[in-house]
Amino acid sequence: MKTYVHARLDPGDRARLDELKQVTGETETALVKKGLRLVHEREVQARRKRTALEVAGKLVGKYRGPSDLSTNKKYLDDLGR
Repeated sequence: MKTYVHARLDPGDRARLDELKQVTGETETALVKKGLRLVHEREVQARRKRTALEVAGKLVGKYRGPSDLSTNKKYLDDLGR
């Protein structure tokens, strides 16, 4: 099923679209679809909740520490001093 979208472009946006058509050789439809995908990807990625592992990335496992750090209370003795 085809869906049509009609958009009103101001002169600046029309010029950008015309320039993109000329430079890339792509159709207006192809450029609008590509733009939609790019904006969607950027916006969704910016709003997506990432896990701590994704945020830490390559740092996970890079540094060594005591093996009992999470269970041995002696490591808490100087906490906050």
